[in-house]
Amino acid sequence: MTDLLPLGPDELLTTTRSVRKRLDLDRPVPLEVIRECLEVALQAPSGSNTQGWHWIVVTDPEQRKAIAGYYQRAFDAYRNSPAYAGRKQTDDTARDATQARVASSAEYLAETMADVPVLVIGAIFAGGELPAGNQAGLWGSLLPAAWSFQLAARARGLGSAWTTLHLQYEKEISELLGIPPRVRQGVLLPVAYTKGTDFKPAPRQPLDTVLHVNTW
Repeated sequence: MTDLLPLGPDELLTTTRSVRKRLDLDRPVPLEVIRECLEVALQAPSGSNTQGWHWIVVTDPEQRKAIAGYYQRAFDAYRNSPAYAGRKQTDDTARDATQARVASSAEYLAETMADVPVLVIGAIFAGGELPAGNQAGLWGSLLPAAWSFQLAARARGLGSAWTTLHLQYEKEISELLGIPPRVRQGVLLPVAYTKGTDFKPAPRQPLDTVLHVNTW
C-alpha cells in the first residue's frame, strides 16, 4: 500500500482542495495508486446499497486529448456566461480576490487538461432517462464516493479538481469511451501528484450565515 501523509481526519477533510495549478503534469501516476483510492471510494454509502457506480480511468494520451477538447469548448462557453467565477463581484475585497484566483486556476486547468496524467470519470447506472424531478437520490449514490476518492488521493499526495463542465458533451464522451447509454456521468476528476503537500483550509463564510436550527 502507498505511504499516507500524516493527516488527521479534520486536517484531511479541510485541506482537500480543488487543485489545478499545483498539479504535477510531468510525474506519472501509477494505476495501482488510483486503484487504492477507488477501493476507498467503494466504501461510500449508496441508496439501498445498490453500488451502481462505475469508474472510468483514462490514461491514454489521445483519449485525454479528446476529452480535453470537449472540456475546453465547455469552458469557453462558461467563461462567457454570467455564472463565470471571475465575474462574481461582492462588497468583500478578500472574497473577490479569492474568486479571481479561482477563475485564473480554472482557466489554467482548461488549458492543460490534456496534460493531466489521469482523468477519472465517476458514473452511475441510471436505468433510463434521468428523473424529471429531484435527482438527489440518484446522485447521492455516486457523489459521496467521488469525494471519498478525492480524500484518498489527497492522503497519498495526489491532487484533484471537481468539475462537471464536460457534461455538456456527455454523449460525445460516452461514445468516445464506450460508456453504455444507461450509465450517466456525474463528475470528472483530473488527477496528478501535487507540487508540495502543504494545503490549507480555504476561506469560507461564517457558519452562522448558513446555519438554521429547527427553522429557517
